[in-house]
Amino acid sequence: MFRWLFPILMFATPLPAEPLTIFAAASLAGPLDEVAAERDDVAIAYAGSGAIARQIDQGAPADVVLLANTDWMDWLDGRGLVTEPRLLFSNRIVLVAPAGAGTVELTDEGLDVALGDGRLAIGLVESVPAGIYGKAALEGLGLWDEVSTRLAEAENVRAALALVARGEAPLGLVYATDAAAEPGVSVVADLPEDSHPQILYVGALIAGNDAPGAAEFLDAVASHPAFPDAGFLPVDE
Repeated sequence: MFRWLFPILMFATPLPAEPLTIFAAASLAGPLDEVAAERDDVAIAYAGSGAIARQIDQGAPADVVLLANTDWMDWLDGRGLVTEPRLLFSNRIVLVAPAGAGTVELTDEGLDVALGDGRLAIGLVESVPAGIYGKAALEGLGLWDEVSTRLAEAENVRAALALVARGEAPLGLVYATDAAAEPGVSVVADLPEDSHPQILYVGALIAGNDAPGAAEFLDAVASHPAFPDAGFLPVDE
């Protein structure tokens, strides 16, 4: 009779739950890690929003997607790849320099002096939301021609931030929340909010994926105090 015991125990043992896989904009690292730390079944992959959208379009496995740009989410929605998209937070763009730097005037001369022989660190201006917003702000302020050939484009906003924090770029355009989280930089100018489209973060579930807890996780992100504590702003409807 004992020969039957092992197979019975094998079938009676519950399989471990698959972790929720979250694809998230790099600028959400920190507060999103706090949300995930309250559960034991979450794995987060951070990247630029454009890269995330393309990965999902190519079939990368995910349960929840969190982007820093509504255009990329609309792109996914138009392909039927996401469900229940919802606005989450807003943010601001700031100009940063290595810690201890003084203020920089948002003029051609001010940027030229502050850059010297260096380059302006910024997310990829055609795909990374912080880069898209940053370019729009510079165009709105009439400063794009001054810096367009002096860029150090990075794969995401945290990579651009790191270039400045390490002293490899004299200036960078990043989100205010990123600047607040990095002691190696100082904010040297605030870009006017009316110089660029409103910065909106949006989350959604992956279509056709009924992973247990995915909707609850998205709800937790939308209401968690870690985000306003980190400087994320409510959406201006």
